[in-house]
This record gives sequence, C-alpha cells and structure tokens, in this order.
Amino acid sequence: MDVILTGDRPTGKLHLGHYVGSLKRRVELQNSGKYHNIFIMIADAQALTDNADNINKVRNNISEVALDYLACGLDPKKSTIFIQSQIPELCELSFYYMNLVTVSRLQRNPTVKNEIQLRGFKQSIPVGFFTYPISQAADITAFKANIVPVGEDQLPMIEQTREIVRSFNSQYKPVLIEPTAVLPENSVCSRLPGIDGAAKMSKSIGNCIYLSDSSNDIKKKVQSMFTDPTHLRVEDPGHTENNPVFIYLDAFCKDEYFKEFLPAYQNLDEMKEHYRRGGLGDGVVKKFLNEILQTELKPIREKRELLAQDLPRIFYMLHQGSIKAREVAAQTLSEVKTAMGINYFKDDIFSGRIEI
Repeated sequence: MDVILTGDRPTGKLHLGHYVGSLKRRVELQNSGKYHNIFIMIADAQALTDNADNINKVRNNISEVALDYLACGLDPKKSTIFIQSQIPELCELSFYYMNLVTVSRLQRNPTVKNEIQLRGFKQSIPVGFFTYPISQAADITAFKANIVPVGEDQLPMIEQTREIVRSFNSQYKPVLIEPTAVLPENSVCSRLPGIDGAAKMSKSIGNCIYLSDSSNDIKKKVQSMFTDPTHLRVEDPGHTENNPVFIYLDAFCKDEYFKEFLPAYQNLDEMKEHYRRGGLGDGVVKKFLNEILQTELKPIREKRELLAQDLPRIFYMLHQGSIKAREVAAQTLSEVKTAMGINYFKDDIFSGRIEI
C-alpha cells in the first residue's frame, strides 16, 4: 500500500515555486485514488530551527499555509493535514535516529550545506537546523511513507532517510520503510527562479509571486521580472535559456492560452523562436505571462478568500488531522522501541514480574 508524506515550513504564504514544484502535483496524486494514505505536514517545528527568536512568524503562518493548501485543492477528507509540533513521537524517533548518523555525514549533505550558506550561519548553526535530515527521516518513517514528492534539491535529504532506514533495519529489526522521491513531471517546476533572476524563489528574499497575491500585485511583479540583459531593443536577438519569464512560461503555458491571449503564435516553441531571432519585445512576452498567471491563480485566490472567513474551521481541521497523524506515529514509535528492545513494559519479559 503506497503512502505519501510531504509538507512545507510555515514561514510565510506559499508562492508559485511551491505550487508548480509540489502543491499542484500533490492535488493530482490525492485525486488519483491510487494511494492508501496521504499525509501533508505543516512543518512548524522544523521552521523553528532557524526562527526560534520569532515564534509568532511561524505561529501566524500556520493558518496561511493551511489556506493555501485548501485553496489549491487539498481535501482533508482525502489527505491528512496536520501540524508537526503536535506529534511528539517525531521528536523521540529523531532522538533514536541520531545514534545512526555521524556528524561528518550530516556535514556532507549537499542540501544542508547549501541552506547553511544561504542563511549565512557559518559556525553559529543551530543544532536543530543542522540535524534536520534526521528530523525529516523521523517525519517520513513515522507514517511509513514510501512516496515523498520533492524538488530536485531535496534528493540528498531523501537519500539520507534511506540510509537511516537501512541502518536501523539492519541493526535492529526491519520495521521501517525506505522512501522513494517523486520529482515534478515537468523538470522546469523543480526549481522556479525568483522574479529578480535569483536561482530560487524564496520567501526570505522576497522575490516571489504568492498564491494569495492580488491581480494588481501579480501584474506589477511580472512587469518587473528580470529577463535577458542582452535583449535591450525589440529587434535584438534574445536568449530564452535561463530567462525567468520563459522559465515561467515553460512551467505554466498551454497551447490553448495562445488561441485565447496571443493568437499570433500556435505554441511556445514558435514564440521562443521569434524571441531568439529578434523582433519580439519583453513587454509582449510579459503581458502574455501575466494573462496566464491571472487565469491560473484567480480561482485559487477566490477560494482562499472565502476560506479565510472561517479560520476556526481551518484550525478544527488541523486539530483533527493532527489527532489522526499522532495515532499513526505512535504505532510506528511502539514498533521501533520494540525492535530496539526498549519498549519495556510491553515486552513479555516483564509479564507477571511487576507487583502493584
């Protein structure tokens, strides 16, 4: 039986990078009916590893992330949406897994190295942040997830989880499941660049188009987007590779959008060819991208605004999801402790030997 585990850190509203990189895919997987269980985690505990001095930032964004989830089509009747910190069993699993990983192995993790550099931690790395791959292994294995939808940059984290699972199963008993990473079908969606041309759209940098942005905000952000710096005049030949506007088009464009918004072209390949040979201005391309994004995001924004009118209902949903998730994690923890031989008061060895 296939089980999915995925989630996001509540450090801000979700943006287009989240949407094309994972959210859209999660909804498709959820609605496929092929999976026994789907667990969607709001990773507030992990967010605190580099936001310990700003608890309110994390706390306030839990509802924002939940609203984004529901607005995009995640359904609490089909997926279990829960809050990480409400599952204390995850912390205990992390503690046991720490004995299976060396410091040098964590230091070699490419994702950890990149995130440490991005945040400028240098030698002041919070231990919780440094050990995130172990925490993530606990998140995944607690629900016996064998499918984990991720972006390409998260592959080293999944591989570390697989190592931990193999080590545990070999050293104790084979009770944990090795996960498999599932990448976005459209490779462009793995890492959507920021509107400023930075390699990654990031909430901390503020180079994002958010799912909750107004129509006017989207238009302004698209108009300000970085393009090809050598394409100074309309007649100049341009580059579509590494050009954020065209990367966004690769992620969102459908042939039918040309018929509706830009009938001069039949498809994106024709448009790219014109841009490369010169004669197509950035203004036309950006206007087309804006029309597409407005079409894609309008129903999400409208549904989100409606859901936001009843936040108590959102938190009730999260509470119920957390109760269900904790039941599953508690069962896995019991199996782990039994495999390790430390589930003392459930072991037969103690049967009848304790007097009250």
